[in-house]
Amino acid sequence: MTSSSHTDLSWDEFDELRDPRPAENEFDRVVERAISRRGFLGSVLAFGSGAAVFGSGLLSTTTAARAQAAGFAFTPIGIFTDHDIHVPEGYQWKPLVRWGDALFSEAEGAYSPETGVPVAMSDKVFGENTDGMETFEHDGHVLLTINSEYVNPKINLPAASEGKPQTADEVMLLKNMQGVTVLEIAPQDGTWGVVVDSAYNRRITHETQMTMDGPAAGSDLVKTNADPEGMSPKGTMNNCGSGRTLWGTYLTCEENFNGYFGMVTEREQTPAEKRYGIGGESNYLYEKFDPRYDISAEPNEPHRHGWVTEIDPADPESTPVKHTALGRFKHENAEMVQAADGRIVVYMGDDERGEFIYRYVSNGTWAEGEPTDGLLSDGTLYVAKFNDDQSGEWLALTPETTGMSAEEILVFSRMAGSEVGATTMDRPEWIAANPLRAEVYCALTNNSKRGGDAMPVNAANPRETNEYGQIVRWQPEGGDHGADSFAWDLYVMAGNPAVHSDAYAGSQNVTEGNMFNSPDGMAFSSDGMLWIQTDGDDSNEGDFAGQGNNQMLVGNPETGEIARFLTAPNGAEVTGLTWSPDRKVAFVGIQHPGGSWPDGAGKPRSAVIQVWREDGATIG
Repeated sequence: MTSSSHTDLSWDEFDELRDPRPAENEFDRVVERAISRRGFLGSVLAFGSGAAVFGSGLLSTTTAARAQAAGFAFTPIGIFTDHDIHVPEGYQWKPLVRWGDALFSEAEGAYSPETGVPVAMSDKVFGENTDGMETFEHDGHVLLTINSEYVNPKINLPAASEGKPQTADEVMLLKNMQGVTVLEIAPQDGTWGVVVDSAYNRRITHETQMTMDGPAAGSDLVKTNADPEGMSPKGTMNNCGSGRTLWGTYLTCEENFNGYFGMVTEREQTPAEKRYGIGGESNYLYEKFDPRYDISAEPNEPHRHGWVTEIDPADPESTPVKHTALGRFKHENAEMVQAADGRIVVYMGDDERGEFIYRYVSNGTWAEGEPTDGLLSDGTLYVAKFNDDQSGEWLALTPETTGMSAEEILVFSRMAGSEVGATTMDRPEWIAANPLRAEVYCALTNNSKRGGDAMPVNAANPRETNEYGQIVRWQPEGGDHGADSFAWDLYVMAGNPAVHSDAYAGSQNVTEGNMFNSPDGMAFSSDGMLWIQTDGDDSNEGDFAGQGNNQMLVGNPETGEIARFLTAPNGAEVTGLTWSPDRKVAFVGIQHPGGSWPDGAGKPRSAVIQVWREDGATIG
């Protein structure tokens, strides 16, 4: 397939082109068996006080809206299919920062609706396609740290390039529009605005110098011609979800890094390259202009990406650190909590069909004010196994359990997970931990290759083709995130009750008034409510009729109720969520919008928006 076709593919489609996955995976079978034993229609998969009721006894839209409104601080909104943002009555929104907005005064006016941003200013403006983000406070300053996951070449490059870089300068433009932005914000005209020229403003791109720590740092697997010591990788890429450490630094997660590497000289893929989808021609043709991205010249360069990278937003001179102890795969986000004995625990998902959910547990313990050395470099990586009886266990990835060296386990974590028999999942996206109790949620967004034409629905096989996705949750044994066992259930199975009356209608907490598909981003607000963002099919046709644009919903973990809070412009994904320090404003990412949103003319511009209540009350 040509490179121009590559740029038109979603990352999911690109992965399927590189490494087709089995039609069915083990998690499908686990869910089907668990539901079968309870009887699918009208049955319950639940633990604790939450309830996720599965079946066809669905509430009417009016009844559902009334029930949802009773449990939320807003009136749920309906679907929309236009090119605008919609929020509930009593709320307002406006952009905070858009792709191309200046971070420094020298870049003021650099963005053009016709031509975008020139390469000379491309590392001095806000990047494209915002994703995960976190808020930090330092010495009275409010700092946002925000991922820019990827670029749309046809939007960034000159029209004559036809979406394919033709020069090294055009490659540099694409490199600079991705990565991470640290920016200071402050109250401006009653809302928030970017502090241009703040000493904290910073762009971290594919060219920024990094360092590595943990067992794989300095190993032969990560050494290159440019870095024979294997300790100084350059750049962080495809920065998807995020996380924050308990000590106040930012974790950026490198997801679809495989799409940046290609072969100038064709050769057969190694088994590891095939498992990670590396080979052939890259998505952005970097390899034609920069030998670092040519795996026929630098086969180890991809091993230096696909990590969780720590950034200190408060220190513009600090060097980002790639933590190899947390494993190498397509990281969606990194959710940090603490075990009962003070050890650090990080939950992570590998966003590809048939891959795994991971947990890292530090060997050392931590309390506020204590040193953090070694907490993310010295520990054990685990992978999850979900059992039929709704129990689960964390399987340690060690040389003894896998037959692999410590370095191999971390660089090739996917293979290590397979060696111990981990449960394959439907594209694990964001993981979010409930701040009010020991309970963790993971969005399993969908699996478009689960089996082709749908088979007749029966109790043992409720949804052979997972177009809609679901959210799985677990509680660690004894309420301790350091425990090696857990109980699990499904909080929700997304679906379409307007089209289906069987398993494809979704769980009973999905109604015609709140239905959605492809849960992706997730975060808990301080009141213990689960905010769910979607990245799915917004055609509003066929199986997705009546679901409208992608959206952000709020879920109540206690009752299972879910209500729609925000809808995005058509074509956009809603991704990334954080709050102002006083919790009165929510900052929400709008990625790859269609039309000419938000300016109403010129190119579509991804952006972070701010949402607030008109009465000034908190919303998060």
